[in-house]
Amino acid sequence: METRKEQKERRRQEILYTALELFVSKGYAATKITDIAKQADMSRGLMFHYFESKEKLYEELIRMGLEGTMYPGEQKCEHAIDFFTNFTKELFAYMIEQPMVAKFFVLMAEAQRSEATPEHIREIAMRVNVIEQFVSIVEWGQQEGTIKDGEPLVISNAFWCSIQGIAERYATNQDIPLPEADWVVDIIRKR
Repeated sequence: METRKEQKERRRQEILYTALELFVSKGYAATKITDIAKQADMSRGLMFHYFESKEKLYEELIRMGLEGTMYPGEQKCEHAIDFFTNFTKELFAYMIEQPMVAKFFVLMAEAQRSEATPEHIREIAMRVNVIEQFVSIVEWGQQEGTIKDGEPLVISNAFWCSIQGIAERYATNQDIPLPEADWVVDIIRKR
């Protein structure tokens, strides 16, 4: 039997994921707290018991998205290209298992670029620095000859733009399967 605390946490998670769906499909500005409450099958008043405002709910989702960008930098790989391959395989497997992961890609991108995003929340979203985090791995791969030559930041950006685009498409249409990880990694692989 579920305790009251467990019920409350489960309900809180339901609200978060309902809000995530709505923010992704409608955007922050167009999503109303009443939309979230209705979709979560609760009253607006009860919604405020869990989150004091739409802004606080959105901020929590953005913080979750930021936390999700912390990659396991301590993967033990013989070659840098293996890091990218393993990372991409794990990310895609996780997206299949938990499709909401792809929705966070959409949410974070919108939070970074939308004028409707409250400034303090945009600042949180802008802390995502995966492109910069992967530069040292690109440099390692270039030194060992597994990653193509070129500006490491640009190569990391190309990789991440591919991941972002695939994730955003998957978030809105899971009928199109995710590509093989190697197809994406081939963008940066030295031939």
